Amino acid sequence: MTILTFKKTVVGGIAASILALGALPASAAQRMSAPIPDWTGGAVVCKLVQTILENEMGYKIKAITMPSGAGVYEAIASGDLDYACESWPSYSSSKDIMIKEFGGDGTVQYMGPTGIVGVSSYYVPRYFVDEVAPDLKSYEDLNKYKEHFSTIETSGKGRLIACPTPAWECDDQKRLDLLGVDFVAVELGTETAAWAEAQAAYSRKEPFLLYAWEPHWIHAKLDLVRIELPAHNADTWPATGWAEDVTFNYANPDSMAEHTDAAHVLSNMDLSNSEQAKMVLDIDVDGKDIGEVVDAWLAENESIWRKWLP
Repeated sequence: MTILTFKKTVVGGIAASILALGALPASAAQRMSAPIPDWTGGAVVCKLVQTILENEMGYKIKAITMPSGAGVYEAIASGDLDYACESWPSYSSSKDIMIKEFGGDGTVQYMGPTGIVGVSSYYVPRYFVDEVAPDLKSYEDLNKYKEHFSTIETSGKGRLIACPTPAWECDDQKRLDLLGVDFVAVELGTETAAWAEAQAAYSRKEPFLLYAWEPHWIHAKLDLVRIELPAHNADTWPATGWAEDVTFNYANPDSMAEHTDAAHVLSNMDLSNSEQAKMVLDIDVDGKDIGEVVDAWLAENESIWRKWLP
């Protein structure tokens, strides 16, 4: 998931698109609101949905910056938000309470998979394995090398560049403690800060343990080795690794009953990991504006996204 380095939401050109479609004038457009996910992959998915709804269906979407997590689910259930994009099941306990398909009460509606399938774990740079720790393969091996990962702030314990924010519900410190790994999970507050620190350490060829996920451009930029964690088990979480995450869109049921065309898009989109990764690379590494990147992808891939329309 990349904490966004951009602030701007692009909503330009909607009036021309609506008129071209013979839809309602902009002043009478249907309105909905959605959060901007606080990692770039999720933001790309939501920007795709927003642009399609605005340009093809005459909607006006209010994109709101807020932390991901339980607060988004609560805002959707209350009707303050209409929909949200790319929830990773491993990162949300709210789904079990609010989404019927996960055993919840149905106050939040499961819309369907996004096409993005994620894997999360801890990683170390390959040069550390090759040159120092050839037997470092799993969490059980980490304590043997903790002095290589320790810093002044961790007082002899190893240091994990952890899941950036508590809102993602990674429970890194709990996992380390339950597994007997003598490391300190350090949350840097933003994904951007975590990537920056990992890349700086990599450039100095220093050892580091990093929370990360796939698909992500960081694996193209850095040669990383995944550390094995116990297989996911919901009953013993967080003393396990993450499950494979089939991500999904979710929404307010009343809003979707009213906006059935928007519901169709949210339920039928199918974006591949590789397509998303290309856009994330353009945004996070090449510094391009998310609106420009999404517009370019839509222009070049009409045969894909038109299948998402009603």
